[in-house]
Amino acid sequence: MRITRDLGGGHAWTLHEGVLGDGRRVFVKKGAIKEGAAEKGAAGKGADASAVFGSEAAGLRWLAEPGAVAVPEVVAADGGALVLEWIDTVPATAGAAERFGRELAALHAAGAADFGAPWPGYIAELPMSNEPAPDWPSFYASRRVLPFVRLARDRGALSAADVELVEEACDRVTEVAGPAEPPSRIHGDLWSGNLLWSADGVVLVDPAAHGGHRETDLAMLTLFGAPHLNTILAAYREAAPLADGWRERVPLHQLHPLAVHVCLFGEAYRGSLLTAAGDVLAL
Repeated sequence: MRITRDLGGGHAWTLHEGVLGDGRRVFVKKGAIKEGAAEKGAAGKGADASAVFGSEAAGLRWLAEPGAVAVPEVVAADGGALVLEWIDTVPATAGAAERFGRELAALHAAGAADFGAPWPGYIAELPMSNEPAPDWPSFYASRRVLPFVRLARDRGALSAADVELVEEACDRVTEVAGPAEPPSRIHGDLWSGNLLWSADGVVLVDPAAHGGHRETDLAMLTLFGAPHLNTILAAYREAAPLADGWRERVPLHQLHPLAVHVCLFGEAYRGSLLTAAGDVLAL
């Protein structure tokens, strides 16, 4: 493989365009994290690039299994690099958004064996437990929200009082989560930057994939906005109706990504996290 263009960096890696010996263009991530060199993560350990990329590759392959959504082919995930099929992008269209809403519903319906996943989880460079839990409320609180809130406290971005507020919100997850649902096959980090709009439709990248609650993916889409978001949601709901109160539960499902953002970017996201926790307590 030959690197043809540098595309900048993201988190703890560099991004590149490359070409294989057979002429295929590829997208390449190269890692800069090494065991023991990174800050302590949510699991209490540093993350090496091979572990992060191995987790991402496992998630992409798992999302591809049902044939419901498009993801890039994993060409290689070894030696501190992740090599993926290159995706040419085009402007987003309402037609592609409508199709994606239906595809996302089909992905979620494919299901998962557990709330969790059989590979170690990461979000950005932060370790994240995928150890299964018996139900979604306990999985979400113990594996997704509380570890990152406490990491943010340890990094000085949240106070003890801030952590207590989010812990109180987590104590209410079972009460406010809505009707119990079986594990859905979710992307897990479905913000708009992880949707590539191609000529053939939306392609999903950078997953933190696991068996989770389908409302989590929808809440992540709304957190920073997405092209034709209302069209995506309408098509999704037509294909797979949501339980009453799903809009009011959006802040609940945003506790995790907001806590992660506080860990990664500091106090800039503190207010949003605390507002979401307050909204959960008001449900």
